Amino acid sequence: MNKNNPIYLTPPEQIAAICGGYCSDPFAVLGMHGVEVGAEDWGLGTGERKVVTVRAFYPFAESIAVRALDNDEVVPMQRIHPDGFFEAVFWHRSEPFPYRLILKEGTGDEGRGTREFYDPYAFPLLLSDFDLHLIAEGNHFRLWKVLGAHIVEVTPNFPVPDPQSPVPVVRGVRFAVWAPNALRVSVVGDFNRWDGRVHPMRFRHEAGVWELFLPQEVLGIGDWGLESGELIYKFEVKGRYGGYLELKSDPLGFYHEVRPKSASILWDIGRYQWNDNDWLAHRKEIHRLDKPISIYEVHWGSWRRIQEPDGSWRWMTYRELAEQIVPYVKDMGFTHIELLPVMEHPLDQSWGYQTTGYFAPTSRYGTPDDFKAFVDACHQAGLGVILDWVPAHFPKDMHGLVFFDGTNLYEYGDWKGDHPDWHTKVFNFGRTEVRNFLIASALFWLLEYHADGLRIDAVASMLYLDYSRKPGEWQPNIYGGNEHLEAIDFLKRLNEVVHQQVPGILMIAEESTAWPMVTRPTYVGGLGFDFKWNMGWMHDTLFYFSKDPIYRKYHQGALTFSLWYAFSENFILPLSHDEVVHGKASLLGKMPGDLWQKFANLRALFGYMWAHPGKKLLFMGGEIAQWREWDYASSVDWHLLQWESHQGIQRLVRDLNWLYRNEPALHEWDCDHRGFEWIDFSDADNSIISFVRWAKDWRDCIVVVCNFTPVVRQDYRIGVPFGGVWQEVLNTDWKHYGGTRDIGQGTREVMAEALPWQNRPYSVQLTLPPLAVIYLKRCFENQR
Repeated sequence: MNKNNPIYLTPPEQIAAICGGYCSDPFAVLGMHGVEVGAEDWGLGTGERKVVTVRAFYPFAESIAVRALDNDEVVPMQRIHPDGFFEAVFWHRSEPFPYRLILKEGTGDEGRGTREFYDPYAFPLLLSDFDLHLIAEGNHFRLWKVLGAHIVEVTPNFPVPDPQSPVPVVRGVRFAVWAPNALRVSVVGDFNRWDGRVHPMRFRHEAGVWELFLPQEVLGIGDWGLESGELIYKFEVKGRYGGYLELKSDPLGFYHEVRPKSASILWDIGRYQWNDNDWLAHRKEIHRLDKPISIYEVHWGSWRRIQEPDGSWRWMTYRELAEQIVPYVKDMGFTHIELLPVMEHPLDQSWGYQTTGYFAPTSRYGTPDDFKAFVDACHQAGLGVILDWVPAHFPKDMHGLVFFDGTNLYEYGDWKGDHPDWHTKVFNFGRTEVRNFLIASALFWLLEYHADGLRIDAVASMLYLDYSRKPGEWQPNIYGGNEHLEAIDFLKRLNEVVHQQVPGILMIAEESTAWPMVTRPTYVGGLGFDFKWNMGWMHDTLFYFSKDPIYRKYHQGALTFSLWYAFSENFILPLSHDEVVHGKASLLGKMPGDLWQKFANLRALFGYMWAHPGKKLLFMGGEIAQWREWDYASSVDWHLLQWESHQGIQRLVRDLNWLYRNEPALHEWDCDHRGFEWIDFSDADNSIISFVRWAKDWRDCIVVVCNFTPVVRQDYRIGVPFGGVWQEVLNTDWKHYGGTRDIGQGTREVMAEALPWQNRPYSVQLTLPPLAVIYLKRCFENQR
């Protein structure tokens, strides 16, 4: 044995582990190491002697050399394994020293010539013990700041040649990912030819996290590239069992390739300059229960599309949509835009509800900065932004979260882990790290993207163990019930953390059952949401309106039932995307009768909805009376606005929104029983209902009368709370909405008589137009 054949300085089993791609501790092998050798064997004297070795693994390298930075000595490394394992031995050094690697690749299609860079395996631990502690206990609520890929500057872990010289600071990317059961995790990309053996990561067993810093020279890009989203990467995860080896997108990646590609893209999430301070400062006031909230629900890819010169149609980008939808929604009087999930997802047909990127807006429509610009534009125009968010389940696409480290990591491993409706995986709500991941995701959208609220999808599926499961397909909880205790605890914790850390935002539950106290604080036993979609109101109301008016008298209870529970929760009244797809017909298509009656029924539905207690939500296309069901792959039928009937519906929705915003009686007590009082709900034979909406100032009330038959009701008497002149402030049968009456015709103003009626001291006699809703407000002398 002699010093010209140094192969034995690296144990053969370590070489085999690196070359075979199953080394779980690469920092123990690669980089610089001190090695004890027998001095006599190597001609170095007698006894034991410590020498310094540098090891590297680059299969594509023609040659590698080590440059010692303290004396500028260049020592060639020897290829001691044909797969590309290199080693250099510094026989007359016994202490570590600063160095860089000089790698020659060649200049072919994939080669990049000669590069010099700091060795990735010469850097210290990256994540702090405190970060790891928080991750392990499930309380790192800024998880996106430590996991994922981040542009950072790091000092190498070797001595400085001269104490007076500056310490080198190396710019590059810090990668970190949670995969506690993996045998090996590597960062892969074009920079290492997607070979997972080249850049294996260091395992931090305290939290099950793998980390690695790659200098920018290793990545093959400079400063500009690091910040422009040009670096594409994945994690290659090798499991401990069954030969598992998968390429995974970064679970905390900020940006991903456009499907069907799925690699993650480096992005500097903090570089956008916001201009919405005024909005954020007043948001808490805007979101009070006694303020108007009217939401326009939008699917990004199908609100409006752009036709290219070749005749094809494409999505609008985030910035293009901001230019068009923001002024439109503002003019229409809505207060908020709610977006179907914009988080990255692989399948267009899922509408975004099968998420793979819980920290990334989909790249279909632009970059993260582009999406921030959209939110910024909304806020500067006085519009809030609510995002649909899906913590209930995730898809089985192998580049995503499923079986992430070769085990059921994010999902349950038993029967609870498979969702029977959507054939997806269910998050393991009992695992602290998974709960942390989801809570951090929620905070991420609220803090980094300034979202004003989250609408939590499929809450009902989370609350019940037997949701969509037959007997024998589920097991009861420890108390023998069907409540999913871990999911319930997660939802409570989610709402507590979010409201504590981001005051003034809205948490909205899509919950379709009678689960109690969804919108009550957790300290009184509630789930802690701010609002809940009133799915019962939506179902019953659409059921009623779909009936031919001749039969409605038999179903009056379906219309009035919602008032029995209208104030048990803080409700939003939704006419959502779910009701205009999958064969359910559009809102206009649900309406019975001939053409005129269909439009009149839809106008009456909107008039009744905006008068009913509760905040409002309308899915795009409903405001122009679209005939077709919603199609995620095509635009709203804006061409319909060439007809007056469709323009009329649009005018009505606009006027209803502005009336709702300007009249305290229509919003101040939306969530309080003091804001509503029946006048008469018993006239089923005529399908007429009437009620009062009260403001906090009781003198400022509005009387609403609804005639849900195509019959004009002459001289119909209604009890009113006050005498004087009552003015018609809205009538869904006005001509400019597509109805039959000019503004000012009929009951534009009517004097209340001192004739008690329906337990009221005064009453008015009205002509009720067919299939119409009218709003009456007392006219004070100084208003006439």
